[in-house]
Amino acid sequence: MKRSKQREAILRVLANTSSHPTAEWIHEQVKQEIPNVGLATVYRNLRLLKETGEVSEMLVSNGTAHFDGNTHNHYHFRCNQCGLILDIDEPVDETIEEKIASRTGLKVTNHYLEFTGLCLDCQRLGDATG
Repeated sequence: MKRSKQREAILRVLANTSSHPTAEWIHEQVKQEIPNVGLATVYRNLRLLKETGEVSEMLVSNGTAHFDGNTHNHYHFRCNQCGLILDIDEPVDETIEEKIASRTGLKVTNHYLEFTGLCLDCQRLGDATG
């Protein structure tokens, strides 16, 4: 795939955040570098980057897509209150796919694990409000 300044800017934005932003947030960041970039251009480039495996897409329960520049297999935590998505620094169980395939006969090619609960900020806010 040919590189473009828009794709490069999107990859830079994702490389410089530990959050898992929406296309709209990415668009706002890219606009700081390329003021005339359109939201449709960002969506189109995110789709292409996803197809080539350079970014991954996560759909949360409300249907909103979030993007991740870390394409290595890893786990996530999503806050039930504020929606924050964080990477979890925990070794991935590389054997679980084989175990499930062996037990069920299914052909498992990947797995995704998301923990949910309350992030540290929401816990503190809850403690502060009683």
